Amino acid sequence: MHVVLAGGGTAGHIEPALALADALRRQDPTVGITALGTERGLETRLVPERGYELALIPAVPLPRKPTPELITVPGRLRGTIRAAEEVLEGTKADAVVGFGGYVALPGYLAAKRLGVPIVIHEANARPGLANKIGSRYASRVAVATPDSKLRGARYIGIPLRRSIATLDRAAVRAEARAAFGLDPNLPTLLVTGGSQGARRLNEVVQRIAPRLQQSGVQILHAVGPKNELPQVQQMPGMPPYVPVSYLDRMDLAYAAADMMLCRAGAMTVAELSAVGLPAAYVPLPIGNGEQRLNAQPVVKAGGGLLVDDAELTEDWVLQNVMPVLTDPHRLYQMSRAAAEFGRRDADELLVGMVYEAIAEARRA
Repeated sequence: MHVVLAGGGTAGHIEPALALADALRRQDPTVGITALGTERGLETRLVPERGYELALIPAVPLPRKPTPELITVPGRLRGTIRAAEEVLEGTKADAVVGFGGYVALPGYLAAKRLGVPIVIHEANARPGLANKIGSRYASRVAVATPDSKLRGARYIGIPLRRSIATLDRAAVRAEARAAFGLDPNLPTLLVTGGSQGARRLNEVVQRIAPRLQQSGVQILHAVGPKNELPQVQQMPGMPPYVPVSYLDRMDLAYAAADMMLCRAGAMTVAELSAVGLPAAYVPLPIGNGEQRLNAQPVVKAGGGLLVDDAELTEDWVLQNVMPVLTDPHRLYQMSRAAAEFGRRDADELLVGMVYEAIAEARRA
């Protein structure tokens, strides 16, 4: 069996694809896996690092919304669809599994031409153009949010790295806090704006940090590799404030934390829900509003708070985040609500859908 994955461009597309690849290999170590990508995407680094074959095709960016530019897409797609067909023919692909992004649409259209079954996974509450089009031809459609509008979709969550999906935060907490130089017993706020950081979050946290520390809260703050680390003078007897450029062990960061202040990307929401870590979500104020939609279900379930970027102030943190961090019972309740909403088995569920699609195509 050979499966071609189409989900290049950003980590939000690539990480679920790689989690599926790992799950497929656990089920059958002999399965062939090839990832479609473009030379401009993160997949050029992430896919080979995980030991999977990468096949590059030309990039054809898609407009996020219907615009006059959309009418030029078919002409620009012809060459990249043909390149995708060559990959499918060369690998004798049994299925294409797409996650959105630049490479997904040519992958879907190539699979349709060749009669290869298509399985789609949509991570965002508001699906992208590639998955909207591809869902018309797909044998199976999986989604990460329970109220997705994609036709015939099955809610499974997002395939996650095993280090996250199997994380027992309580069991690893002491080790995690020691690794970051944190106190083993104090309430802990984890702050990150994603892999590149978020200036708004950084500025608010740096200003409010002394007040949080005075109230007995310690802080682990990933500012982003391109942002300057704040100068911190640790006062004797005060809870630690630990700024770092980047967190390469998010499992340890999640285990160390009692609550998180973060953006609301689909992967972030899925990971925090799966491990039962409550969060104050600050959706990115640009784009098509999908980050707010990503966070709303877990917030409605009681596993998080939601605040607009413009409303995130020092006062808001003091009035909303501080009472949670300093109330063990409320922390427990929110953590439990997040965990009950979260899904840890999406990778295995998606493997099952891939097998179903292949078996159905073989019977046809």
